[in-house]
Amino acid sequence: MGNLDYKQFSRRRRPHLNPLDATFFVTFRLADSIPKSAVREYKAKRAWLEDQILRVEAMCDVHDTSVVEEWYNRIEKLEREWFIKSEAILHSEDFGPTWMRDERVADKVAENLQRLDGLDYRLDAFSIMSNHVHTVFKPLDDGNSITERWDEHGELVIEPNEAALAQILFSLKGRSARECNLILERRGSFWEHESVDHVIRRGKFDKTVRYVLNNPVKVGLVRTWEDWRWNYCRQELIERFATTQEY
Repeated sequence: MGNLDYKQFSRRRRPHLNPLDATFFVTFRLADSIPKSAVREYKAKRAWLEDQILRVEAMCDVHDTSVVEEWYNRIEKLEREWFIKSEAILHSEDFGPTWMRDERVADKVAENLQRLDGLDYRLDAFSIMSNHVHTVFKPLDDGNSITERWDEHGELVIEPNEAALAQILFSLKGRSARECNLILERRGSFWEHESVDHVIRRGKFDKTVRYVLNNPVKVGLVRTWEDWRWNYCRQELIERFATTQEY
């Protein structure tokens, strides 16, 4: 499965999306940092929901979209639940490697995130934890990170440009994996192949960036996000997200 394949059944346009100015919230993690049994359970539930959507779409009248929409909402609910569960597993550090506890490795990941800033994307924020990375960026591709089309039911569908986003992640994860493995004097997979990426909903940019920056605060590593060495916030945004600012 490719980095973006899981979006096959969650591409319909919602009013809260702004596809012409797409900014992404992307999470990627170390290989084997979540138990395979938990991942299999999630994928099985999602596959069942996807099958139901295909069945319902085949049965429903072209103008009766309420039932289909409800099934899409169930997939979105499952995704939210899985994100919360996977975050809890990662933050517990009870399973899998924590290679980014090594300052040299964390620094190398940060270096690679910043290397693509201004080339492939506008980097807004990131937070590097012991076993996963959250980042927010806007691809610099003149709006081509999102495509729009009309489906067979006459509905507008938005789709990530899989080639554009996948290429960014391939470059970012591929080079950082090689360099981090050299530091650790090891071979084999460094990052989990799949990443989780979402188009940030209209009006949710600030909330998403705060979530990213406050990851180390949430688990008690530092008192404020500014104290975490492996946090980054774009210069133009620092004052906006300063801890002392009242929201």
